[in-house]
Amino acid sequence: MKELITYIAQSIVDDPEAVAVTEVVMGDRRIYRLSVAPGDMGKVIGKQGRIAWAIRTLLRVAAIKEDAHAVLEIV
Repeated sequence: MKELITYIAQSIVDDPEAVAVTEVVMGDRRIYRLSVAPGDMGKVIGKQGRIAWAIRTLLRVAAIKEDAHAVLEIV
């Protein structure tokens, strides 16, 4: 799932080398923290948060396939 988030974020931003995803595991819950360049933050979040919401939806679907619970934080 980390690769999925990285791939999506790198496809959206202007500076794909600044994309970093860290994973924190807390029991059966996985928290993914996505960080991008400050100038690309708006592109990852999107208008009214629609792109961030879409990425979170894809992450939830991928997590269900692996029988886990995943959360995305954009920092």
